[in-house]
Amino acid sequence: MKKKWMALIATTFALGTVLVGCGSQSSSSKGTKHSAALVTDGGGIDDKSFNQSAWEGLKSWGKSHNLKKGVNGYNYAQSDDDSDFLPNINKLIKAKYATIFGIGYKLDNAISTSAKENPKTNFAIIDSVVKNRKNVASVTFKTEQSSFLAGVAAAETTKTNKVGFVGGMQSDVIKTFEAGFKQGVKAVNPKIQVDVKYAGSFSKADVGQSLATAMYNNNEDVIFHAAGGTGAGVFTAAKNAAKNGKKVWVIGVDQDQKADGAYKGGNVTLASAVKKVGTAVKDLSNQAMKGKFPGGKTVTYDLKDNGVGLVNDNMSAKAWKVVQNYQQQIESGKIKVSPK
Repeated sequence: MKKKWMALIATTFALGTVLVGCGSQSSSSKGTKHSAALVTDGGGIDDKSFNQSAWEGLKSWGKSHNLKKGVNGYNYAQSDDDSDFLPNINKLIKAKYATIFGIGYKLDNAISTSAKENPKTNFAIIDSVVKNRKNVASVTFKTEQSSFLAGVAAAETTKTNKVGFVGGMQSDVIKTFEAGFKQGVKAVNPKIQVDVKYAGSFSKADVGQSLATAMYNNNEDVIFHAAGGTGAGVFTAAKNAAKNGKKVWVIGVDQDQKADGAYKGGNVTLASAVKKVGTAVKDLSNQAMKGKFPGGKTVTYDLKDNGVGLVNDNMSAKAWKVVQNYQQQIESGKIKVSPK
């Protein structure tokens, strides 16, 4: 009889342990106060751009709170196609992640739908605005400001007075990069030609390479890309051109892409227009952990609060000085950059 009671107690204890492991993050294990996860758009967490920045920010947040990758900590769900958005979000909801990030404007409908059906979960959408959802924080960036500086850098560096812009998919967000870049170029020299091309995808490096190769062959010696994984092809085209003796440059996006421009004998990355998605992810995760998640609000990051910026990778001292001067004028309000 005693053995039966002991067995029953052991079974009950084991069952309780399992239930605790599957329960809410806020009370599941000692020291764990919150959990967060993100859903990528078409790019992966190693796209050396938008999604990678978000994932690095989430990892940094998790590690700073001694959390581990996985349930009750931090995680991600990879989307290979738009049809993966809702299933990935639902998977994270089922795993009881307290805060879920949709990385990219393409997830706004999926986030809005999921938020309506799951009012107790925090959701955040990056690069879009979801209205009428009290549990959704919308995060936007003044990317036209950093793109303006990219345009200044291109204008100060070009030797041919011909520069290019390669976008991923045409959207309101990517158009801000194009608009800011054009304004920056024209502010320095209105006579410089700006060639604009769109790849129709954020994950087709071959298309990016083809577009950039044609631009370099057309004597355009500086290309700014806002194309996610497609931008890898722009770097390939630039390195191939450089190896053949052409002096060409790429301006990277979202993260510092200096490493992407390296080749034996040189580097083709002129500068990088960074968008600190990782900072936003980390900030909102911390706010959610403290019970101060800005649901129903739009949070905007700009040059002044260091949410966007231009990193000098291989610019001349003269060009960098001009860029810094324009940055001061934007931050002071003397220059207003239009997102369109």
